Amino acid sequence: MSKNNPTACPICDNGEKQAFFSDTERQYYRCSCCDLIFVPREYHLSESEERARYDSHNNDPNDLRYRNFFNQLLTPLLAILPGNSYGLDFGSGPGPTLSLMLEECGHKVDLYDKFYVQNEVVFENCYDFITATEVVEHLARPLKDLNLLAGILRKGGVLAIMTEIVSPQLDFTNWYYKNDPSHVCFFSEKTFVYLANLLGLEIATLSERVIILRKDLTS
Repeated sequence: MSKNNPTACPICDNGEKQAFFSDTERQYYRCSCCDLIFVPREYHLSESEERARYDSHNNDPNDLRYRNFFNQLLTPLLAILPGNSYGLDFGSGPGPTLSLMLEECGHKVDLYDKFYVQNEVVFENCYDFITATEVVEHLARPLKDLNLLAGILRKGGVLAIMTEIVSPQLDFTNWYYKNDPSHVCFFSEKTFVYLANLLGLEIATLSERVIILRKDLTS
């Protein structure tokens, strides 16, 4: 978001937005340009509050249900990854699991998380793939972070994202996903099309929960 306009869109910096929804906790705006639904900065958690929320999660890499959740992204990702690829799990969380599943399939994976794995050296590397599962909805400045990730992808590399998509049929009022106070950005298909163009990436997969963006071989 623009420093001069705290309610400007955090993707396109457009100040033309519509008041979309409000509840007892916070307000939500919808960008008229890229269609992102976002929460103004004044309602964002502090870093300590955000960390406390993540610390309360019980992310067990041995939990079969948890692994099945990640299979939603793992299956389409494995279908397009060359063998022995080198990747980054961005926002790996307190109990990295997808990275372990990828390593079990023969890939090498680095970890980064601003709270749990502050390994800044990863941003000096180049990767065949980057995963961001249940991450983008937490980002206060999604364009800045995703542009950084796109910049460390090799030519032909993929950025694999998992988040819940805002569809035209969605009943936002009763949508559980918006109730997490650490969720501040909500993306539609239109948002990801707009975002892919900004990042110079091509859409390989765009479903209700999984988005895979590919870097052009000539980029």
